[in-house]
Amino acid sequence: MWMQIQGKVKSFWGNEDGLGMLEMILIIAVIVIIAIIFRSQLKEMITSLMGKAKSQTEDFMEGK
Repeated sequence: MWMQIQGKVKSFWGNEDGLGMLEMILIIAVIVIIAIIFRSQLKEMITSLMGKAKSQTEDFMEGK
């Protein structure tokens, strides 16, 4: 019985599957922080891109 518990504890401590999740959380956190810092520039860029997409869609629908 004791050997089974000891084996499970060793396998738990040796399991590194959780590191992938931690890395993903850290990457997402960095992206969110960067987005917060540069939010005004990102907002301007997205507004510009959406305006261009709208004008090109309107040109296409009008047959230009």
